Amino acid sequence: MRILIDECLPRELIIALVGHDVRTVSQEGWAGLTNGRLLKTISGQSEVFITIDKRIEQEHPISEDLAIVTVRSRSNRIQDLLPFVPEMLKAVKDTKPGRSTRVGRITRR
Repeated sequence: MRILIDECLPRELIIALVGHDVRTVSQEGWAGLTNGRLLKTISGQSEVFITIDKRIEQEHPISEDLAIVTVRSRSNRIQDLLPFVPEMLKAVKDTKPGRSTRVGRITRR
């Protein structure tokens, strides 16, 4: 599966998402694009977009060939995201194109 990781997520997440072709927004040269423009650009380029931007699915239409996985975490640091990798991998497998799903949870320290 072709997965694109939002620029607000750490590059180290690539290693954790085993079994998939994972790239970052920055690697693709799309850093700095607004969410709407980014979603249009990646349509047809990636199958799944992973982000922590909880508003993206409400503010922008999801193209019919892209699934969005939104991670709910207390921060975007890799140590806070790693516990949710199994949920991310399941969501990548289960989420249908044109849909979004949320994984993780925000916990207090």
